[in-house]
Amino acid sequence: MNSKEQYHPPNEMPSFPDTPVLQGQKAIVTGASKGLGSAIAIGLARSGADVIVNYYTDKEGAEETAEEIEKTGRKALIYYADVAEEQQVQDMFRLCLKEFGRLDICVPNAGIQMNAPIADMTAEQWRRVIDVNLTGQFFCAREAIRMFTNQGLHPDISSSAGKLIFMSSIHDIVPWEGHVNYASSKGGIMLLMKSIAQEVAHLRIRANAVSPGAIRTPMNVEKITSQEIFDSTLLRLIPYKRIGEPEDVARAVVWLASDASDYVTGSTIYIDGGMNLYPGFIGGG
Repeated sequence: MNSKEQYHPPNEMPSFPDTPVLQGQKAIVTGASKGLGSAIAIGLARSGADVIVNYYTDKEGAEETAEEIEKTGRKALIYYADVAEEQQVQDMFRLCLKEFGRLDICVPNAGIQMNAPIADMTAEQWRRVIDVNLTGQFFCAREAIRMFTNQGLHPDISSSAGKLIFMSSIHDIVPWEGHVNYASSKGGIMLLMKSIAQEVAHLRIRANAVSPGAIRTPMNVEKITSQEIFDSTLLRLIPYKRIGEPEDVARAVVWLASDASDYVTGSTIYIDGGMNLYPGFIGGG
């Protein structure tokens, strides 16, 4: 589809100033070459953090993300790794220690979709999505916790010894026909996050998640060719009546990474304009 055929919904996200609430902190964001991962990496940098920009297939996109980070005056390192491969994840965290000396924020964001009706879904489609979306987040969380524990608490940097912010989806609670592998991976992230949060809270390590709904990404807007189609296929599912922007998600991640959320752990923030509020029941009383 060419750009002339595609409808671009208006950006209705309010402006908000960036503040250096993460000054001097170090972060890893996986899947940061595009979309939500790129916006999160840039948002962390605008708030004062240096960032390792992980990518798997899109090196050019990772370089563009790194360029935007460097425009903020922060450092960026791009790093190739398949988060489903344990050794590659471990090597990425070793690079972080070598180049940055520490880690304060880990955002395991990398995720994929391989959609099929359940009767047609192959074992490979099931395994690959679970491996990337769920096992990959486990690998990243484990390595981050090892680093957080080894470096200990530094109140001059942050009130927490480390912050884990898992990337989930509204489909951790909303079923999704034709996407059982994806929805299962996101449902798993919820209890992965909560169990980790419970286990490491006494170490002053915080673990939370963000669950976006309909965000302006290619997956959500590529088939929208008119305002009528946008209203009937997407906006009707969003009570707040606007599409989300990647920066909406980035702002929530920055808050969860900052000391402003110091007493928040084991929580999921739904960034979805109310999509999880059963919009089909509106007016049904």
